[in-house]
Amino acid sequence: MTHTDAATMRAIQQDTHGSPEVLKEVELPRPVPGISEVLVAVRAAGVNPTDWWNRARVATIDRLPLVLGWDVSGVVEAVGIGVTTFKPGDEVFGMLPYPNGVGSHAEYVTAPARTFAHKPAGIDHVQAGALPLAALTAYQVLVDTADVQPGQRVFIHAAAGGVGHLAVQIAKSRGAYVIGTASAAKHDFLRSIGVDEPIDYHSVDFTEVVSDVDVVLDPVSVDPVARARSLAVLRPGGTLVSILPVAPVGADELADIAARGIRFEALLVEADHAGMQAIADLVEAGALRAHIEATFPLAEAAKAHALGETGRTTGKIVLTMAETDVSEGSASDNTVS
Repeated sequence: MTHTDAATMRAIQQDTHGSPEVLKEVELPRPVPGISEVLVAVRAAGVNPTDWWNRARVATIDRLPLVLGWDVSGVVEAVGIGVTTFKPGDEVFGMLPYPNGVGSHAEYVTAPARTFAHKPAGIDHVQAGALPLAALTAYQVLVDTADVQPGQRVFIHAAAGGVGHLAVQIAKSRGAYVIGTASAAKHDFLRSIGVDEPIDYHSVDFTEVVSDVDVVLDPVSVDPVARARSLAVLRPGGTLVSILPVAPVGADELADIAARGIRFEALLVEADHAGMQAIADLVEAGALRAHIEATFPLAEAAKAHALGETGRTTGKIVLTMAETDVSEGSASDNTVS
């Protein structure tokens, strides 16, 4: 779909929940920035598990029709009343307020100005568009919640995934010793981003080889049995942080966790200008980079969802707005050494 009407934009919308095929390219009114908001011309937008969860069923957003997407990298097109931090033409990246600020899988989006930070000049929009939600999640777990310190032992489940591979790099930037799980085929990748001790979860019971951990980041376990396995490797005084949505944690389980001297938190990522600036600083220092599994043009959002739902990807999947920018399944190796 192409258009020339400055009052409209292309977007990916769903009118019902279901498989990736419910995602359709439509033409919608271009939004106008309100007080303290900016209008951003989106150049690239990451796709995250929360996108396909909300596409398939009511996860965090109970409304239809729905335009998904929280990650944004783009160019400020206009600013609303009261905005002093950005001007038209500025390149920015950030996460739309989660969950109800959703809508970045479109050519334009509006959001509070302080949702964004200036995009680091050394990375392109695809790289910047891959970072916000996953990197903010990892940062808010490891820095804001667990306050990881040099020399601490950090255990990261799904360390090659979207959140996991960025969490590895953030933990290393804090001076931690990092243990991470992934299939054996991804262990070279894990080592390339800083994992000190890769574990093949297919062939090894991590509870038998890991112990005395200070912090566990768990973006995959959703029930008490799985949590118990993570708790088993923590030292007294350690911290387990699960990424919502998790199954409800009962009073008995919480009492047992407390009795063992362990702190348990369930985190839902929040839009955060200071966090985005910290992520930008890590990028500029060469300490943080997203691995891009694949890029797809906006019109092929359904293919991006289908790939993500395989559960076998490494790093991030990104949508781009200009159809000439990428071809289906194009990928680049963005590991850090």
